[in-house]
Amino acid sequence: MSYTLYGHAGSGGYAVEAGLILAKADYKTIEIDTKKGEQFSDAFRAVNPWCQVPALILPDGTVMTESAAMAIHLADSFPEAGLAPPLASSGRAEFLRWMVFMTINIYEGDLRLYYADRYTTDANGIDGVKEAGRAHMQRGFRTVEGLLGTRAFMLGSEMSMADIYLAMLRVWYRDPLDSPRVDAVQDAVRTHPPIAELWQRHFPGR
Repeated sequence: MSYTLYGHAGSGGYAVEAGLILAKADYKTIEIDTKKGEQFSDAFRAVNPWCQVPALILPDGTVMTESAAMAIHLADSFPEAGLAPPLASSGRAEFLRWMVFMTINIYEGDLRLYYADRYTTDANGIDGVKEAGRAHMQRGFRTVEGLLGTRAFMLGSEMSMADIYLAMLRVWYRDPLDSPRVDAVQDAVRTHPPIAELWQRHFPGR
């Protein structure tokens, strides 16, 4: 039994596939070309009615959406891989805190910045939506930058799925950002041997 991951290069599927690789899970990927509108096909709509990638089919056939939820589930399913601190530990509580924080703040800001038309029906309001999204992302990154003041990684001395998720969000942000500690985490994830090739496939030259 294996996992099936639907996604495309540069999408939130990066973090999910990184988790699958680090867990040494058996999986296959199916490319969804969103530029051609394949996410709206009947075949993919049957997988995810919301018509967005990534989507993950578990070995028992259960469908998951939302990249952060998938990342957390993989950490639960493969505790031996060390993708997150142990269940019920204070470290695990912190992991959940920051995964949710990044999702509802930085990731949400990214959507407003780069997909502003989804958030207003007024064409004259597009720029305002973008600026609010940009400011929200920057504030989120500053918050994480402060957390990293005394740490190598988000949860301490060891890389976790939280760092992989952070690195993905950071590479998505295209504007200048004064975030040396966040950038150091991105570099560590980018060059982490088991997933370095995956990074180049998703974010070539970045």
